[in-house]
Amino acid sequence: MSRARIRLATAAAAAALAVGTLPAASATAAAAPAAGAGFRHHLRAEAIRQIPLQGAVNVRDIGGYRTYTGGQVRQGLVYRSDALSKLTAADLTTVSGLGLTKVVDFRIPMELQYDGADKLPPGLSATSRPVSDLGLYGTLVGAISSGDPVKQEQMLGGGRAEAYMRDIYRTFVTSPENRAQFAATLREIADGGQGPLLFHCTSGKDRTGWMSYVLLRALAVPEDAAGRDYLASNTFRAAYDAQLRAGLKQSGRMQNPDLLIPLQEVRQDYLDSATAQLEADYGSFYGYLTDGLGLDLRTLARLQNKMVR
Repeated sequence: MSRARIRLATAAAAAALAVGTLPAASATAAAAPAAGAGFRHHLRAEAIRQIPLQGAVNVRDIGGYRTYTGGQVRQGLVYRSDALSKLTAADLTTVSGLGLTKVVDFRIPMELQYDGADKLPPGLSATSRPVSDLGLYGTLVGAISSGDPVKQEQMLGGGRAEAYMRDIYRTFVTSPENRAQFAATLREIADGGQGPLLFHCTSGKDRTGWMSYVLLRALAVPEDAAGRDYLASNTFRAAYDAQLRAGLKQSGRMQNPDLLIPLQEVRQDYLDSATAQLEADYGSFYGYLTDGLGLDLRTLARLQNKMVR
């Protein structure tokens, strides 16, 4: 392998670290249970059901939320997660117990190239359904591989990282290709013949967070509860992401790894960028479902019947 290729691979690994795609078993074991316990207590009856794994930190069952109609989202049917490429043997046993029949991977080819394909139980393979990150992964590779604090500040500082994230969220609504990927996933969830399904991206917070938010809203879960589910990624990832930043600083790859915080976190501001865009383009959330995602009333009814009890 050439030196240039080695440098690029190292930078890609660092970028993966920055957005949480190389889970360390010690970090997961230390951070996930405590964070999950605290957030579950905060939500009281609407407890988020975390699936504890060593090789992924943001794996959850989306069920358990109450709806406007007095129902409750069924558990055991849909899961959301971060990348599954670093699962341990014990993790695979846990995942096998979920009875998954489909895994949808929203990562782009570059992420798969450097982070690796999902590790899944025998007989189960991921369906690649890439949703654009507007070049974020490549930007991270470039910023970290430069090793230049001035260049890193120019690329990510001064509110640029936050603006980048808002732009990404807007494309969840404006991009026909992205809408098609989200719509296909919702149709599969609504299919009565489809068994338990899991969808994920890299950190399980942005593309996955939007998909979860849209699904919960489509099931008549109140907006504030769907928003809490979205923001919970910060709770599950906080300690782990802090350790990743510390590792980048210790290695000398970044003098100021806090530049990555806006990229590692989910924020209400990011979610608001997407919801404001859907209102501008489609008038309402219902308009986004029907006109933007092309879901007809029959599909929405099937989704309710299957997912809400």
